[in-house]
Amino acid sequence: MNLSLPSPIILLLCNFFIITGTLPEKSSETHSEFTSYDKIDSFCTTYFQTLRSESTKPDYEVFKKALTGFFNLKATNNIKKNFLTVIDFSISSKLDRMWIIDMNKIEVIHACLVAHGQNSGEEFASHFSNSPSSNKSSLGFYLTGGTYTGKHGLSLYLDGVESGINDNARERAIVMHGADYVSRDFIRMYGRLGRSFGCPSIPMTDHEKIINLLSGRSCMYIHHPDNGYQTSSGLLSVETALRGLSTFLNESPSLLSFN
Repeated sequence: MNLSLPSPIILLLCNFFIITGTLPEKSSETHSEFTSYDKIDSFCTTYFQTLRSESTKPDYEVFKKALTGFFNLKATNNIKKNFLTVIDFSISSKLDRMWIIDMNKIEVIHACLVAHGQNSGEEFASHFSNSPSSNKSSLGFYLTGGTYTGKHGLSLYLDGVESGINDNARERAIVMHGADYVSRDFIRMYGRLGRSFGCPSIPMTDHEKIINLLSGRSCMYIHHPDNGYQTSSGLLSVETALRGLSTFLNESPSLLSFN
C-alpha cells in the first residue's frame, strides 16, 4: 500500500478489509461485535468523506440510502455499470439536485439540474405517484435500460424496480431525456425550473454524453423524505447491502490501487 495516500483513503481501505474479512484474525475478532448496520454506516461515512467532487455532493443521509440500495441491487447482480445517479427532490428545482457518481473512481463526475413532474409540485416536488397519466414523479430505485431516439432526441429507458412504487415506469414512458425547460435561463424567466410529465429531464447540455454513459444497467435513486416510501422500500436492507458490497469489491480491484 502507498503510505503517502491521504488518510481518508487509508480509512476507506481499512473498512474494505474489515467488511470483507481480510484483516488478520485478531483484528477481525476486535470488530466481531460490529452489527451489519455499523459496518454499512462506517463504510458509507468513509466513502462519503473520500468522495471527490469539483462542485457539490448530495446530502450524506440521502447518499447513504442511495448507496445502501446500490449494494442491495449489486447483491442480486442487477447492476452492470458501476455508476450511481442520485436525485434529491427535497431540494429546490432552482438548484443542482442530480449527481452522477463513478463508484470505482469514488468521484462525483457530474452535477446538474433535473426536472420533476408537473403534478408533483411547483418549485419543490411533494407529490409522487406510480400511476399512468398522473404526470407525477416516482421515487425509489431504477435500473437504466437502453437508449432510443424520440421527440426529445436521445433518451434513456428506465426500469423501476420497486413494486407499487415505480414499477410502472415503462408503461408510463418515464425516461431520462434532455429538455430546453431545464436550464438557468428558464429559471431566470419563470422563477423555477420547467416540469415534465414525470420524467427526470436534464439540461440539453451534454445530455447525449450523459445518457450514453448511464445506459446499460446503472443505478438511479430518486429521493424524497416521504414516510410511505421509506417504510415500504425493500432495497434498504443492510444485510443484503453487505453481500452486495462484497460483490462490488470483488469485481472492482482497481479501487484498491487508487490510481
